[in-house]
Amino acid sequence: MGYIRKYVRRYGRGFSLSFLLVAGEALCDLLQPALLARMIDEGVAKLELDTVLRIGGLMLLVTLAGAIMATGRNLVSSRVSQSFGAELRSDLFRKIQALPMRSLDRFDRASLVTRLTNDVTQIQNFANGMMRIFAKAPILGIGSLVLAISLSPGLSLVLLTVVPLVAILIAVNFKIGFPLFAKVQRALDRLNGGMREYLSGVRVVKAFNRFEQETDKFELANDEYKGRSQRAMRVMAFFNPAIVLIVNLGIVGILWLGAAKVDSGSMQVGHVVAFVNYMTQILFSLMMVSMVINMLVRARVSGGRIADVLTLQEADEWVPGAEAKAREEGRIEFRGVSFSYDGPSGEPVLSNIELDIFPGQTVGIIGSTGSGKSTLVQLIPRFCEATAGEVAMNGVDVRELDPKWIREKVAIVPQRPVLFTGTIRENLRWGREDATDEETVRAARLAEADGFIRSLPEGYETKLGQGGVNLSGGQKQRLSIARALIRRPQVLILDDCTSAVDVTTEAAIKEALSRYAEGMTCIMIAQRITSVMDLDLIVVLDHGEIVGRGKHDELLRGNRVYQEIYHSQIGKEMHTHGVQ
Repeated sequence: MGYIRKYVRRYGRGFSLSFLLVAGEALCDLLQPALLARMIDEGVAKLELDTVLRIGGLMLLVTLAGAIMATGRNLVSSRVSQSFGAELRSDLFRKIQALPMRSLDRFDRASLVTRLTNDVTQIQNFANGMMRIFAKAPILGIGSLVLAISLSPGLSLVLLTVVPLVAILIAVNFKIGFPLFAKVQRALDRLNGGMREYLSGVRVVKAFNRFEQETDKFELANDEYKGRSQRAMRVMAFFNPAIVLIVNLGIVGILWLGAAKVDSGSMQVGHVVAFVNYMTQILFSLMMVSMVINMLVRARVSGGRIADVLTLQEADEWVPGAEAKAREEGRIEFRGVSFSYDGPSGEPVLSNIELDIFPGQTVGIIGSTGSGKSTLVQLIPRFCEATAGEVAMNGVDVRELDPKWIREKVAIVPQRPVLFTGTIRENLRWGREDATDEETVRAARLAEADGFIRSLPEGYETKLGQGGVNLSGGQKQRLSIARALIRRPQVLILDDCTSAVDVTTEAAIKEALSRYAEGMTCIMIAQRITSVMDLDLIVVLDHGEIVGRGKHDELLRGNRVYQEIYHSQIGKEMHTHGVQ
């Protein structure tokens, strides 16, 4: 309701102005048949040219006034509907950004794209139609009906048959059309999802020569969308011709009855012509109503999908002022933490985690795939919420802290590097917008990225495609590390972010980090045991539980899981060379 009130306040005046212009235009249209009747009965029938010219001139003036109002209505309605659509799209985008991850994960990403684009366009078109067409239809229809009855109550009996039949058709149209267009929008979601999946994995598709299979998948989704659209349009296509047929039969009935009345002398020819004109205007208004109903059916579906996002009340909660209680900058504590993606009753991904990470400490987290390493660190910036226990940062439960405040203090280098369209310099300054050129270059050097950046033709001004498609995996990872370092956070989380770089480069990055990140809490998730062997503390995860903690030598002597990882990666060859 808050969004509705906001849009009414902002665009109510424009809508009202458009309505007044439409009302004026409709009144001009209603005057024309009455003036035409007078011209025929008082001028043409009596052969009075002056009367014909006088009334004809008046009709031209009325037509000019209607044209001016129609032009004004078009300008106002277009401006209001476009502004409304742009603001609705922005509000929806901001709402999506504000949603916590647990809420965002309820929606398919392709569906969110469709809601932001196609669904908003449907609402925008309906708003435009409301101001241009729907506001005019009832005025024109009701006005024509009233004037037609006043001209001849006897001929109006035809209207008592035509109008209810058309009303029934419009009601059936709405009832049948709504579920059909709901299916059309869901099919469009699947089509967008298939295209998005293909584009994000195009290299893999080409590498495995799966073009034909992907084409078949796309054609299947495309055919489903086409089929559902055709079915909806076929059903909708029945109603307009049916309405035209009924109204035209009504006009035939009026002409037949009117001719009889003129022949008997109880009605003038001009009145019959005016009555037919009013009947035609009623037809036009009913056609407009039918068209708006078709738009309403689609808009209602789209409006419901948009409302699903806008009215979602879930948001990250926090206690205002809780940041003031923070102490020991960079300390992270896990106190009996458990987590499940399906809530307290679901299968736990993490179980009873007890872990203290002290300020300035560098901690490595290692474990087999699926052991919960990435999930554990996602609890710190509140990308996930613990289902049991407490995660504390700087001595304060993260659920009390403003997520924005936490994320200003924490920098994350994700497992899969994410870069954005723009220059390399712009991507690095995502970490801190006000970073100087000197700080940008220093961060790149620390991440071993400065060398390859300078080798590019445009250096730091090199344009990156979406996702950094024109860079290698290792280059993208190094840029992601530099972007995090430029922020100088209290807590730096490296989520297996050196998997695509060679061992020598990784060692250089770690050495640079040890100097640069002095006093900074650093959490390093790794698959390679060589990445964590020299860290202050190594935490071993297995099936969501901590099964060991300590330094490399200590774990290698007494922890079975760590031993298995070590031997599987380092192997007998390292033992042969005496490496421990």
